[in-house]
Amino acid sequence: MWGDFMLERSAKKYIESWIQSGRDALLITGARQIGKTYLIKECLRESGVPYVELNFIDQPELVTLFDGARDAKDLLMRLSLVTKQPLEKGHTILFLDEVQEFKDIVTRVKFLVEDGSYRYIMSGSLLGVELNDLRSAPVGYLRVCDMYPMDLCEFMVSVGVNQNVIDTLKECFTQRLPVDSFVHEKMIDVFNLYLIVGGMPEAVNTYVETNDLAKVAEVHEKIVRLYKSDFTKCETRYKLKLQEIYDAMPGQLDQKNKRFQINSIGKGLSYDRVANDFLWLKDVGGAIPVYNISEPKLPLVISENRNLFKLFFSDVGLLTSRYSDRVKMAILNKEKSINNGALFENVVSQELLSKGHKEYYFNSKKQGELDFVIELNEKVVPLEIKSGKDYKRHSALCNVLADENYGIEYAYVFSEGNVEVSGKKVYLPIYMMMFLENEKMVDTIYKLDLSGLTFDKDM
Repeated sequence: MWGDFMLERSAKKYIESWIQSGRDALLITGARQIGKTYLIKECLRESGVPYVELNFIDQPELVTLFDGARDAKDLLMRLSLVTKQPLEKGHTILFLDEVQEFKDIVTRVKFLVEDGSYRYIMSGSLLGVELNDLRSAPVGYLRVCDMYPMDLCEFMVSVGVNQNVIDTLKECFTQRLPVDSFVHEKMIDVFNLYLIVGGMPEAVNTYVETNDLAKVAEVHEKIVRLYKSDFTKCETRYKLKLQEIYDAMPGQLDQKNKRFQINSIGKGLSYDRVANDFLWLKDVGGAIPVYNISEPKLPLVISENRNLFKLFFSDVGLLTSRYSDRVKMAILNKEKSINNGALFENVVSQELLSKGHKEYYFNSKKQGELDFVIELNEKVVPLEIKSGKDYKRHSALCNVLADENYGIEYAYVFSEGNVEVSGKKVYLPIYMMMFLENEKMVDTIYKLDLSGLTFDKDM
């Protein structure tokens, strides 16, 4: 599939840990073409643990095989008939790929885990409701790991940025120190390249092996065709407007406020009529919705408004694949005539998603609009994304920071500039958005103290 080397993926450690000691089933899920199958097989091969791969698309008879099994014993007998190598109890791992093709897989996995003869790792694409039941498996039977396109840090490592450089950048982020000017310019170059190549593993690998952006564009075109083929299947079955929405997204992101206008896919349409369409597009991994909030106060989800949203591509490379070659080269050459606002925001959106953030935007007639609002380490943090030289002009952000009702302690402004602090505003290079991670909770044990609580019957 790809070259002899393995692209750096953060999910690799998670899979390796499960192979070493996991007793429950593991589901690796995500959009098509993000490298799930490849990563799992590489981890299994490197581990030396015997494994058997079964693919529900390449072997459609597996659906009938699984569906007809009465119990774990019957299913294991059936599995032994279709595997090309012997199954070693207590050793062999069964890799079940494309499990979304069998909607009742959760029931079968439950009694297979209960049987305990083997361990099971699964991969499935996010194709609507097919995996919803699987996610609801009882605790102890299944853990789920969501994969996304390669984030900026993974991309940096893959194109040759030394880990020491990344560590230095993180220290500058933490300590609020300017990055060395030479390093800063090089990182802006890497970021601009990421805007074009994106994070789909095949596209990244193609660039690393050839440095040929035309070949990268061919990969993007292939992936988009594959996605649209999936959309067609869903549309035929559920009468959705997935392709229309997907095709409208670049134009919507080019608008000043970037909010998706429902009338762009049909006059007179209400959100209620097409809500499922957007949900499906999100579930297949084609788009990232960023919902509006009515006020930037904890918890943000309380004021979420799902009727108003921005809709970003799951991968920025698939967005820039819609641009001409001339525009792509202008981006790489840092030409001032190019407006990178939509691309910058798209990267931030997919980066926040990969870090586990629920991302929102805020818009008020009185105060203006904030590009993103997140909860970071139990605080509300506004994020402003600026692609031009006037990155210190942001009246809406100033209005929100000055509002004592919100009590916001600080905000990040991401741009092509260097690190600088001005009051509550922290100016950061756009590539530092890769460090927006929540700290892991350490003290999570809470014991209720009921000492001294007594009840006197005679009272």
